Amino acid sequence: MSETRHAVAGARCIVVKVGSSSLTTAAGGLDGGRLDRLVDAVASRRGSGGQVVLVSSGAIAAGLAPLGLRRRPRDLASQQAAASVGQLALAHAYAASFARYDLTVGQVLLTADDVARRAHYRNAQRTLSRLLSLGVVPVVNENDTVATDEIRFGDNDRLAALVAHLVRADGLILLSDVDGLYDGDPRGRDARRIAEVANDVDVDGVNVHSPGASGIGTGGMASKLAAARLAASAGIPVLLAGAADAARALGTAEVGTAFAVTGARLSARRFWLAHAADATGRLRLDDGAVAAVARDRRSLLAAGIAGVDGIFDAGDVVELTDLTGRVVARGVVAYDAAELPDMIGRSSQQLAPERRREVVHADDLVPLPYRR
Repeated sequence: MSETRHAVAGARCIVVKVGSSSLTTAAGGLDGGRLDRLVDAVASRRGSGGQVVLVSSGAIAAGLAPLGLRRRPRDLASQQAAASVGQLALAHAYAASFARYDLTVGQVLLTADDVARRAHYRNAQRTLSRLLSLGVVPVVNENDTVATDEIRFGDNDRLAALVAHLVRADGLILLSDVDGLYDGDPRGRDARRIAEVANDVDVDGVNVHSPGASGIGTGGMASKLAAARLAASAGIPVLLAGAADAARALGTAEVGTAFAVTGARLSARRFWLAHAADATGRLRLDDGAVAAVARDRRSLLAAGIAGVDGIFDAGDVVELTDLTGRVVARGVVAYDAAELPDMIGRSSQQLAPERRREVVHADDLVPLPYRR
């Protein structure tokens, strides 16, 4: 067994994400047998002493059949209506299934705003931590009844990676209708499953943009790969496996594709700053400033700024880029956007005393070596 699989199998706290197509029928509505088998696997992991947070899609899909909808609607209002009906069905189904093992579940509905705003992020962190300490199985989903952009373009894969760091999980399992990451379309005869991913080089050139077969969910293999890389870069080992193999994935972990850790675990604040917070603008840096910020992790001074993009206030999160536009770091800016043009390229001695502080202090800055 590889070190990564051993880490996932022995994780004290693990986040498990399951997609809509793994819980519902092709016509919409929940598949009770599939859901029960997933709960069986989670309950078995709990029985061995581990903590589990379940990130579950399926609310919109579960609402299709009760509303007489034959396929996932395209308009936002109908999606929200389906989510409203389906969320109740999904929560009830999980509560009833986990009750077979005398396990209590707690529903946690999040939107992108809940992880983008620092205060909301900390509230979600405290809630999930308390639920786990009380022996509850948290079931997390996007709040699709009020969400907007995330319904149209989002999925729960990235949310699962964020939640994994939020609860300080020791591993992340992404369950899909495909049994792992392939080097091509898994429906093709020549496609080969990739068993281990040690670093980004191992997945360079892999085509993960083929459409899903079910048409029920929103996430594809591209979003799962992005989520796996995000979690691995933040110190969390990842296993991508088929939902049909949930018992083995949560047991020996000898299935699917394992993603080894590629970076150090960040503090909650620095992870939020790097991956969850909304950036409201950009600062373009010259080559010297890029080296100071991204390599040496030093504060950004006005002298190293080559350009300012966007409208932002002091205290907002901004992206720091090189001259080509590649993002090299994120940080909390100390000045309003309107203040910076007159400061660009000037040394501290050339500035008024009240403007000699750092534009982005090193303590409020996170280099992004894995963002390309």
